Amino acid sequence: MMRETIAEALKTALKNKDKLRTGTLRLVNAAIQDRDIANRGAGKDPVNDDEILQILTKMVKQREESAKAFEDGARPELAAQERAEIAIVKDFLPAQMGADEVRAAAQGAIAETGAQGLRDMGRVMAVLKERYPGRLDFGKASALVKELLG
Repeated sequence: MMRETIAEALKTALKNKDKLRTGTLRLVNAAIQDRDIANRGAGKDPVNDDEILQILTKMVKQREESAKAFEDGARPELAAQERAEIAIVKDFLPAQMGADEVRAAAQGAIAETGAQGLRDMGRVMAVLKERYPGRLDFGKASALVKELLG
Protein backbone atom coordinates (compact mmCIF):
# COMPACT_ATOMS: atom_id res chain seq x y z
CA MET A 1 0.00 0.00 0.00
CA MET A 2 2.74 2.50 0.91
CA ARG A 3 4.63 1.49 -2.21
CA GLU A 4 1.64 2.51 -4.34
CA THR A 5 1.20 5.77 -2.42
CA ILE A 6 4.83 6.70 -3.06
CA ALA A 7 4.55 5.74 -6.75
CA GLU A 8 1.45 7.94 -7.15
CA ALA A 9 3.20 10.84 -5.41
CA LEU A 10 6.15 10.44 -7.79
CA LYS A 11 3.82 10.54 -10.83
CA THR A 12 2.19 13.70 -9.49
CA ALA A 13 5.59 15.33 -8.82
CA LEU A 14 6.69 14.50 -12.37
CA LYS A 15 3.51 16.01 -13.83
CA ASN A 16 3.96 19.14 -11.69
CA LYS A 17 7.64 19.41 -12.68
CA ASP A 18 8.58 19.54 -8.98
CA LYS A 19 12.29 18.70 -9.24
CA LEU A 20 13.03 18.46 -5.52
CA ARG A 21 10.04 16.23 -4.78
CA THR A 22 10.72 14.08 -7.86
CA GLY A 23 14.36 13.59 -6.92
CA THR A 24 13.57 12.78 -3.30
CA LEU A 25 10.84 10.28 -4.21
CA ARG A 26 13.18 8.61 -6.70
CA LEU A 27 15.68 8.19 -3.85
CA VAL A 28 12.93 6.66 -1.71
CA ASN A 29 12.00 4.23 -4.50
CA ALA A 30 15.65 3.32 -5.01
CA ALA A 31 16.06 2.56 -1.30
CA ILE A 32 12.95 0.35 -1.37
CA GLN A 33 14.19 -1.47 -4.48
CA ASP A 34 17.62 -1.99 -2.86
CA ARG A 35 15.91 -3.63 0.12
CA ASP A 36 13.76 -5.73 -2.25
CA ILE A 37 16.91 -6.98 -3.98
CA ALA A 38 18.61 -7.73 -0.66
CA ASN A 39 15.51 -9.60 0.53
CA ARG A 40 15.33 -11.60 -2.70
CA GLY A 41 18.97 -12.58 -2.27
CA ALA A 42 18.19 -13.76 1.27
CA GLY A 43 15.10 -15.68 0.12
CA LYS A 44 12.67 -13.25 1.77
CA ASP A 45 9.53 -11.58 0.44
CA PRO A 46 9.59 -8.04 -1.01
CA VAL A 47 9.47 -5.28 1.59
CA ASN A 48 6.22 -4.68 3.43
CA ASP A 49 4.84 -1.43 4.84
CA ASP A 50 6.67 -1.83 8.18
CA GLU A 51 10.00 -2.20 6.38
CA ILE A 52 9.19 0.83 4.21
CA LEU A 53 8.54 2.82 7.42
CA GLN A 54 11.96 1.72 8.68
CA ILE A 55 13.58 2.79 5.41
CA LEU A 56 11.86 6.19 5.51
CA THR A 57 12.79 6.71 9.17
CA LYS A 58 16.41 5.90 8.37
CA MET A 59 16.37 8.34 5.43
CA VAL A 60 15.06 11.13 7.70
CA LYS A 61 17.74 10.40 10.30
CA GLN A 62 20.49 10.43 7.64
CA ARG A 63 19.29 13.76 6.30
CA GLU A 64 19.07 15.28 9.77
CA GLU A 65 22.69 14.28 10.39
CA SER A 66 23.71 15.71 7.01
CA ALA A 67 21.86 18.97 7.65
CA LYS A 68 23.63 19.37 10.99
CA ALA A 69 27.00 18.66 9.34
CA PHE A 70 26.28 21.25 6.62
CA GLU A 71 25.30 23.84 9.24
CA ASP A 72 28.45 23.13 11.22
CA GLY A 73 30.41 23.53 7.98
CA ALA A 74 28.78 26.90 7.23
CA ARG A 75 26.82 25.60 4.23
CA PRO A 76 23.26 26.73 5.07
CA GLU A 77 22.00 26.26 1.48
CA LEU A 78 22.88 22.55 1.57
CA ALA A 79 21.36 22.20 5.05
CA ALA A 80 18.17 23.80 3.73
CA GLN A 81 18.01 21.27 0.87
CA GLU A 82 18.41 18.38 3.32
CA ARG A 83 15.59 19.81 5.46
CA ALA A 84 13.36 20.15 2.39
CA GLU A 85 13.97 16.47 1.60
CA ILE A 86 13.16 15.58 5.23
CA ALA A 87 9.80 17.34 4.90
CA ILE A 88 8.99 15.35 1.76
CA VAL A 89 9.93 12.00 3.31
CA LYS A 90 8.00 12.82 6.51
CA ASP A 91 4.84 13.24 4.39
CA PHE A 92 4.80 9.44 4.15
CA LEU A 93 5.47 8.73 7.82
CA PRO A 94 2.70 8.50 10.40
CA ALA A 95 2.41 11.38 12.85
CA GLN A 96 5.05 11.30 15.57
CA MET A 97 3.92 10.46 19.07
CA GLY A 98 3.88 13.24 21.64
CA ALA A 99 5.95 13.14 24.85
CA ASP A 100 3.02 11.89 26.95
CA GLU A 101 2.23 9.14 24.44
CA VAL A 102 5.87 8.06 24.37
CA ARG A 103 5.99 7.90 28.17
CA ALA A 104 2.75 5.86 28.28
CA ALA A 105 4.03 3.49 25.57
CA ALA A 106 7.35 3.03 27.40
CA GLN A 107 5.62 2.37 30.72
CA GLY A 108 3.28 -0.12 29.03
CA ALA A 109 6.20 -1.95 27.38
CA ILE A 110 8.05 -2.08 30.72
CA ALA A 111 5.00 -3.51 32.47
CA GLU A 112 4.34 -6.00 29.65
CA THR A 113 7.91 -7.33 29.59
CA GLY A 114 8.25 -7.32 33.39
CA ALA A 115 11.47 -5.33 33.04
CA GLN A 116 13.21 -4.83 36.38
CA GLY A 117 16.33 -2.88 35.49
CA LEU A 118 18.66 -1.65 32.77
CA ARG A 119 19.61 -5.20 31.76
CA ASP A 120 16.01 -5.60 30.46
CA MET A 121 16.18 -2.44 28.34
CA GLY A 122 16.71 -4.39 25.08
CA ARG A 123 13.47 -6.33 25.53
CA VAL A 124 11.53 -3.12 26.21
CA MET A 125 13.02 -1.38 23.16
CA ALA A 126 12.23 -4.42 20.97
CA VAL A 127 8.55 -4.16 21.96
CA LEU A 128 8.50 -0.42 21.20
CA LYS A 129 10.20 -0.91 17.80
CA GLU A 130 7.72 -3.62 16.85
CA ARG A 131 4.65 -1.62 17.87
CA TYR A 132 5.56 1.92 16.82
CA PRO A 133 7.71 1.88 13.66
CA GLY A 134 8.04 5.36 12.22
CA ARG A 135 5.98 6.98 14.98
CA LEU A 136 8.61 7.10 17.68
CA ASP A 137 12.06 8.70 17.94
CA PHE A 138 13.90 5.70 19.32
CA GLY A 139 16.83 7.79 20.54
CA LYS A 140 14.54 9.78 22.82
CA ALA A 141 12.54 6.67 23.73
CA SER A 142 15.75 4.88 24.69
CA ALA A 143 16.75 7.70 27.05
CA LEU A 144 13.25 7.66 28.60
CA VAL A 145 13.27 3.87 29.08
CA LYS A 146 16.71 4.14 30.67
CA GLU A 147 15.39 6.82 33.04
CA LEU A 148 12.30 4.75 33.93
CA LEU A 149 14.32 1.59 34.54
CA GLY A 150 17.24 3.28 36.31
